[in-house]
Amino acid sequence: MIRGLGDTLPKIAQTAFISEAAYVVGDVEIGEHSSVWPGAVIRGDYAKVIIGEYVHLEDNCVVHCGTPLVIGSHIIVGHGAVVHCATIGDNVLVGSNATILDRAEIGDSCIIGAGSLVTPDTIIPPRSLVVGVPATVKGQVTDEQIRRLRADVEGYYAYALQYKNQGL
Repeated sequence: MIRGLGDTLPKIAQTAFISEAAYVVGDVEIGEHSSVWPGAVIRGDYAKVIIGEYVHLEDNCVVHCGTPLVIGSHIIVGHGAVVHCATIGDNVLVGSNATILDRAEIGDSCIIGAGSLVTPDTIIPPRSLVVGVPATVKGQVTDEQIRRLRADVEGYYAYALQYKNQGL
């Protein structure tokens, strides 16, 4: 479901797939080849949400923020994750059920482990492998991990395109 709020309508690229069971409302921009899966919620009611290209928000994600939120490109946000931060760089994997809180900043080419809690105002440097509650940097993301993430992101769009073409 895609809804305007007041005079503000979401801006969604023609090539994006938005599940009919997702909810996108307000000041939201979604880039080319991105996908929003069933149960995902993107609320641009309090502040603007900008989502780049090839961003895949899996089932039951919540994207909302108290300040403008910019999500880069080539990203997978896993099932049930909560994104309530300031920025997520390019080439990032946010694991299932991870939570990224107010004003946090995630650098390029990071992996946020499943179930991790990135606390408010945390700045995660590029290429960080982050896990735990609270989340801490446990290592560096390898070139091979980035390569696999990019391949998964591209493959995810092929899957989304199948859904889009079948009107699902």
